[in-house]
Amino acid sequence: MPDLKSIYLDNAATSYPKPETVYSAVDNYYRNLGAPAGRSAYSQATRVQHLINQSRLRVANFFNAEFPDRIIFTFNGTDSLNLAIHGLLEKGDHAITTMAEHNSVLRPLRNLETCQKITVTRIPCDTSGRIDPADIKKAIIPGKTKLIAVTHASNVTGTIQPIQEIIEIAHQNNVIVLVDAAQSAGHLPIDVQELGIDLLATAGHKGLLGPLGTGLLYIRPGLEEQIKSIRQGGTGSQSENDLQPEILPDKYESGNLNAGGIIGLGEGIAFLQEKGLDQLREKEIGLTKMFINGLEPLPGLNIFGPENPRDRLGVISLTLEGMDPQDLAAILDDSYGICSRAGFHCAPEIHQQIGTSDSGGTLRLSIGHFTLEEEIQKTIDAFNEICTG
Repeated sequence: MPDLKSIYLDNAATSYPKPETVYSAVDNYYRNLGAPAGRSAYSQATRVQHLINQSRLRVANFFNAEFPDRIIFTFNGTDSLNLAIHGLLEKGDHAITTMAEHNSVLRPLRNLETCQKITVTRIPCDTSGRIDPADIKKAIIPGKTKLIAVTHASNVTGTIQPIQEIIEIAHQNNVIVLVDAAQSAGHLPIDVQELGIDLLATAGHKGLLGPLGTGLLYIRPGLEEQIKSIRQGGTGSQSENDLQPEILPDKYESGNLNAGGIIGLGEGIAFLQEKGLDQLREKEIGLTKMFINGLEPLPGLNIFGPENPRDRLGVISLTLEGMDPQDLAAILDDSYGICSRAGFHCAPEIHQQIGTSDSGGTLRLSIGHFTLEEEIQKTIDAFNEICTG
């Protein structure tokens, strides 16, 4: 294999690199603190609890949550989505989701269809991966539909969904909306109060720049009365009895938290706030436009998703005629040092919609906050060699 510096374009899976402040915060926790949060009163444990509280406050401010205790720390985006879906839905409920969703939504709903006898309607998307809110409106069953679970942006095509319209339709019909922001958080501004989001689930390790093993769920005030805990255990509070606490966030945070990861997540969010999300977004749009414009003319290459870079994130899926996506990913890695992801990206139904199910899915290249213009150009050059050589 050539001695190449890797070009990391798999940020939709997890962001890399992280800000130096994230590395320093995690290292400091494991080297100098090491104590669990909320379990003891000695100085190190108190310091850890303070840092956890600081991270929770930063998250709450970042999404404009009403109070910090509206933010529940989880272990990843999948954990957040499972808490919301399994915690809310009960036998006889009707839920609506879309064919643009990740398996972190599709599989919990399928499980509840089988085990709890809920019913689920899956809304198709167009060939760019976009959902039509009118289709969601038609699918609502008055008095029975409890939840609409929708991704904010596709992890396959990067398509940004019209969640404001979807939320308005849902609330006109007294339906709760769960937004999967695993791809959009840290890339797009999200104000949960302004948008009227009921539940916001996201990973901490993607656009928010935190470590792996971090996630969060925002719960609108009052909804905790409808969402049961799906994991019970030690919380460090009310330890004198064996009933799960009802106070937030303890109701949903049983067991030791990933303290080092959460502290690192807080620093990732601080970095985003310092740099400014609007400025970072404009950089991403510019790189996405450059990338698409450089790839589109190449023979045999098909790019999926919206043409306008403002209608998408820096997530670009493509196919090359006559080549399996896995083989293409291997060539990029072995010959050019480019890190990408090939296959179905844990989102099988959107591949049915965009017509890539029978060809092994797509090759996905995803831009991050630290992606450089020169890296995009080198990747374009690599595809030019592959497509024309």
